[in-house]
Amino acid sequence: MTVSVQTDAAAGEALRPHAEHTFADELSALAAADDRPRPARWKLSPWGVSTYLLGGTLPDGTLITPKYVGPRRLVEVAVTTLATDRALLLLGVPGTAKTWVSEHLAAAVSGDSTLLVQGTAGTPEEAVRYGWNYAQLLAHGPSRDALVPSPVMRAMAEGMTARVEELTRIPADVQDALITILSEKTLPVPELGQEVQAVRGFNLVATANDRDRGVNELSSALRRRFNTVVLPLPATPEAEVDIVSRRVAQIGRSLDLPPAPDGMAEIRRVVTVFRELRDGITTDGRTKLKSPSGTLSTAEAISVVTGGLALAAHFGDGVLRPGDVAAGILGAVVRDPTADRVIWQEYVETVVRERDGWKDFYRACREAAE
Repeated sequence: MTVSVQTDAAAGEALRPHAEHTFADELSALAAADDRPRPARWKLSPWGVSTYLLGGTLPDGTLITPKYVGPRRLVEVAVTTLATDRALLLLGVPGTAKTWVSEHLAAAVSGDSTLLVQGTAGTPEEAVRYGWNYAQLLAHGPSRDALVPSPVMRAMAEGMTARVEELTRIPADVQDALITILSEKTLPVPELGQEVQAVRGFNLVATANDRDRGVNELSSALRRRFNTVVLPLPATPEAEVDIVSRRVAQIGRSLDLPPAPDGMAEIRRVVTVFRELRDGITTDGRTKLKSPSGTLSTAEAISVVTGGLALAAHFGDGVLRPGDVAAGILGAVVRDPTADRVIWQEYVETVVRERDGWKDFYRACREAAE
């Protein structure tokens, strides 16, 4: 079986390197300091994996940056699940870092986050089980050389962590191809009269949400094969500001964007707007608001601020200002051009206009909407 492997040099040039490349130094430092018992074929112990995700300081002074800002117990439960024979389902509304957490879990556990099945309405069963090299198949008939393993099959054979993103977007009959894999830990290949048995170290992390359109409910048989961890939206504005600022800084470095001085004020403003419209009430609890049709997730806030930084760097003076984020907020809020536009205009005139220190932002919002 021939597998294309990304070289270290190529990883350095990648627009969005995999977690195991981006944080290779941290993973190496953790592996050296981690003297706790490790499950079979794990690169780190469960403690090491949790520390990698949540952050901490090692005895030698090495700083491990947080990859996920949220309840520690949720991360510990997720990591513990992967140390058992139960698969892990990360559930939550869009923008709650499900994909981000699954990638970092796979990177820390197996050192490879690329064994990925991307769920869509058109995902075929071959993406979960296996396919065929049809040139080989026609020339020589069914054989092991003609078989093309899926990422899940490879993870089973090598004792790695497989990932299935957007599980509920996959058609129900394709979803159910996972039942035998997760319950029996085997993948039959009837064409060859063989099977692939999972070796120790294999497990699977799936992500799903039930808010987007095109969702296919999981069968009760499949859901029973998972331990479910629900990732919540950030509990406090401070936590969400922390998440947004960290991710914007990481993305900005990868795009060679210069750091924006005094950018925290606009980050807090974006987070405030998103949380108020998402919750349907202002932060002081005095004014009820209508919520737009979009999710206004933390991920969207990160996108808005990153776009604003790019505007400030390339078309401004490098300082992140209200005008740099106003258009991005408008695009995130107004998904339905009729209903959402009314909701946004009402929010701008009744909340933004009257808020102390927001006059520049009010003018920028008005200009962006013209």
